[in-house]
Amino acid sequence: MTEGKLQDRVAVITGAAQGLGEAIARRYAAEGARVAVVDVNIAAAESVASSIVASGGVALAVACDVASRSSVDEAAAQTVAELGPIDILVSNAGVTRPAMLWKMTDDEWNQVMDTHVGGSFYWLQAVVPSMRERKYGRIIFTTSAAGIIGTVGQLNYAVAKAGLLGMTRAAARELAPTGITVNAVAPAAATPMTETIRTDERFKDTYLESIPLRRWAEPDEVAASYLFLAQEDAGYLTGQCLSVDGGRVMVR
Repeated sequence: MTEGKLQDRVAVITGAAQGLGEAIARRYAAEGARVAVVDVNIAAAESVASSIVASGGVALAVACDVASRSSVDEAAAQTVAELGPIDILVSNAGVTRPAMLWKMTDDEWNQVMDTHVGGSFYWLQAVVPSMRERKYGRIIFTTSAAGIIGTVGQLNYAVAKAGLLGMTRAAARELAPTGITVNAVAPAAATPMTETIRTDERFKDTYLESIPLRRWAEPDEVAASYLFLAQEDAGYLTGQCLSVDGGRVMVR
């Protein structure tokens, strides 16, 4: 049997109980990775993990509130204990709390920042020590066009996603000497979190017109970029952001 592109690698995907995270988890498992399906919704995570196992893959459902350092540390320890040292981290968990900036509450600001920026930082610190010892690691953050070109009604989200770009570049520079790559993906609107953009009559036509390919993305085709960045063959690519968005954000 031909080995997969991620054969026997241990991969953590946060926010993996649905949408893009689920697609990434399934893609990694199909390529031979042992996958930790990490999500705050443990019931949904267990459903995804069970489905992966039923298809012949190796998967573990792990409960985690990424906004809590103790929860992240516990989830990382559970993953290592049951699957082995973590080779790949996909920090994908996210939330939105839309509001115009003059109406945005502290809670709406903090929830988004704590999940996206805090959660990614906690997971980064949880996996890096072991990766540095083994001189190998693939770290991938999920950012957004909102963090590159801005957005309306989601200042908190745009700032958080822009922060992840800074985290990607700074961590890439710090970790490069140890053989760890750090990259980001800015995916198209292809997840349940962006359902409103794709279905609401107030937004969908305008948004679709901003995509040169003139179609919505499927989670599986966006997941392909995460597979590429996780492979050994991508070892000379670090500190980069791939905009997998049908051409909406061109090189600037």
